[in-house]
Amino acid sequence: MKIRSTTIVGIIKDGKAALGGDGQVTLGNTVMKHNSMKIRKLHNGKILCGFAGSTADAFTLLQRFEEKLEQYNGNVSRAVVELAKDWRTDKYLRRLEAMLAIISEEKAFIVSGTGDVIEPEDNIVAIGSGGMYALAAAKMLKKYSRLSAKEIVEEALNTAAEICIYTNHKITVEEISK
Repeated sequence: MKIRSTTIVGIIKDGKAALGGDGQVTLGNTVMKHNSMKIRKLHNGKILCGFAGSTADAFTLLQRFEEKLEQYNGNVSRAVVELAKDWRTDKYLRRLEAMLAIISEEKAFIVSGTGDVIEPEDNIVAIGSGGMYALAAAKMLKKYSRLSAKEIVEEALNTAAEICIYTNHKITVEEISK
């Protein structure tokens, strides 16, 4: 049975960064959990990370990412690249089925299991089943509204929840600022 779960979206705007996710976990056509926490604060609360995909795989990657952050003294760019390199080349890690959305005060990244590291030009990241719905909403809200980073994330997640059957309205948003 395929597990489908999660919408994660994040944005950096006006000196603040916000990352949020919904709480739904679905197994096949059954909702197994409504209030899962898929956002974590890392490196003394200076970095936000959200995950989509297999939970066990995502936690393995989160742990590896935290190790890379420590190894490179909080340098997010370097830690992301090194994680992706390990993920791509390590026999065990290569089989993990998850994605990470990582955001700091200044940088936003998506890291995939195929070794991709994406740093979006507009500082908006989105992953998961409803990620593209949330991404579209966040792009338009950033362009045409005066909402804060946190408000954009909340509205983008609510928009995704109205469209994607694998996304619900029980959202969690974390925020960091300079």
